Formats: sequence, C-alpha cells, structure tokens
Amino acid sequence: MGIQYIALLRGINVGGHQVKMDRLRGLFGDLDLANVRTFIQTGNVFFESDDADAQALRARIEGHLKAALGYEVATALRTQEEMEVILARDPFSGVEVTPETRLAVTFFVEPVAETLELPYTTPDGAYEVVGMTPMELFVVWRLQNGRPGNSYGLIEKKLKVPGTTRFWHTTANILAAAKKVDK
Repeated sequence: MGIQYIALLRGINVGGHQVKMDRLRGLFGDLDLANVRTFIQTGNVFFESDDADAQALRARIEGHLKAALGYEVATALRTQEEMEVILARDPFSGVEVTPETRLAVTFFVEPVAETLELPYTTPDGAYEVVGMTPMELFVVWRLQNGRPGNSYGLIEKKLKVPGTTRFWHTTANILAAAKKVDK
C-alpha cells in the first residue's frame, strides 16, 4: 500500500469550470494512482501513490489536469497524517463563532516564504488570519450583509503562492471521508 494522499483542487466546479467527479477520478487514474476516490463536488480527491516526492507528484497532476481540462488547476497535496496534524492544531480556539462568522483553511500548493504579522486583518475587516504555517493559513471570515468580503485576493497577492480554501468543518469531513475505506 502506498502513501495515502488528499488532493485539494482549486477552481473545480466554480467559475464555469465544471468537471464531473467520474471524469476527475478518471484523470487521476490516468496517472496510475491507486484507489482514487472523490469527495463532494469541490475537487477533493483521495488516492494512493508510492511517490514520496509530493512536489513532483503535484506538478505531474497539475500538468495532466491542465492538458486534459484546458486550464490551470492549483493542487494542494496533503497526506492523511498531515491533515490530522492540521486539524489537531485547533487554530480557532477562542474565536467566537456567530452566524456572520466562518472558519476556513487555505492550503498552499508549496511553502510560502512570506509571512504575515498575526493576527492580520484585511483593510475591510472581512478576513482575519489567526494562524499560519508555511503550507496553510487559518482564516476567520466575517460576513458582511450575509456575504463574504471581496478582499481575500489581497492576502494571496501578499503571499504569492496559489492555494485553495476549505471551511474548517469541511476540512474535518474531508479527512474523515479519506480515512473511510470501502470494504
């Protein structure tokens, strides 16, 4: 059995980039990745690989997806163990959750060299970064009139590395689904 990976894809089934999950599984299967499964429609793919070089594997996946789909698909790869560590960090302890608050994790595709002085809040107050690792950002969204703000791009511009975001509760559900093996 190989390494258990979770691929978190950016831009799948948003912004006009519609990809059926059976096609996505097939694209990963084209790369000879084993036991490929998907979870919800937002581009979460579970698979096994003997390739321990996650960055080379990521580049191979991104190249194949671009060739097949015709557009760039930033791919953040994490092992199941790495996801467990992320969730165990509990970066949002002490954050009051209200109906206008969302907790989210941005997964970077490669380590970020830049850092933010924490906590970092966007000028419009819509996003507050409460934690950061070289590969993740932990962000509190403060909805404005029931909607997310428009300033998240400022954070990505500052950090200069593509990533993809999942809500905190979705991240926990992704890990639980990845660990579930069909018998």
